Amino acid sequence: MLTRTLSALVLVPVLLGLTYLGGVYTALLVTTVSLIALKEALAIGQKLGFKAWTISSGIFSMLWLVLIFAGEIQWNFPLMIAWLLFAMGRAALGYPKVSLGEAGYNCFAPIYTVVLFSHLYLIRGFSEGIAWGILTFILVWATDTFAYLIGRVMGKHLLAPRVSPKKTIEGSVGGLVFCILSGILAWKMIGGAPLAGYIALSGIVAVSAQIGDLFESALKRSVNIKDSGNVIPGHGGVLDRFDSLLFVIPIMYYWVLIVG
Repeated sequence: MLTRTLSALVLVPVLLGLTYLGGVYTALLVTTVSLIALKEALAIGQKLGFKAWTISSGIFSMLWLVLIFAGEIQWNFPLMIAWLLFAMGRAALGYPKVSLGEAGYNCFAPIYTVVLFSHLYLIRGFSEGIAWGILTFILVWATDTFAYLIGRVMGKHLLAPRVSPKKTIEGSVGGLVFCILSGILAWKMIGGAPLAGYIALSGIVAVSAQIGDLFESALKRSVNIKDSGNVIPGHGGVLDRFDSLLFVIPIMYYWVLIVG
């Protein structure tokens, strides 16, 4: 517990600080976190019996990040299509040596990690990017923290026992409620949008964060491992700590872009 707490005391200021500073600092954060997460995801794939496409997924990931950081995001969608075609072509030309499962998982891995997390850099690029970026972390942490605490105190009905035997419906609802309360507090401090918008966004974030958490748990359960890695003392791997954020960050970006 002490190691876990000390790691959190270091990790949280680093995440918030690099997001606050923006530019190259946020780019460094996105690159480091997403590539380590990709490595862990590919390792899980290997435990599933799939050969890891380390070189090709690495090239795709670096091209994706370079386009994001250079502000040339109009090329990201064509790059995504090219990546999908590459994966399908490799499955078609390499069958049966290259299975559909191998192609599908290796195509999925960098999208799940690098593509999703890279949206943090795009969020930081908004005029109010500091506020939106930090709000993203706060809403997810509020969801995770209170889902855990309320689940420990009041939890009786299991949410997804085959995936995560300790998560409860009561904890899930508690995380949702406190995420919405955090959104209301943010509305009072930041403003700039109707209260209903903050409530809706917070609700979506709470649900998405918990789905992200459960999805990563399902990945680990499929290969019977406790942690995705050991890079963060007391916490496990990067995927273990950022699983909730991976699903939330793109949602936050497109919410700000479309709803404002």
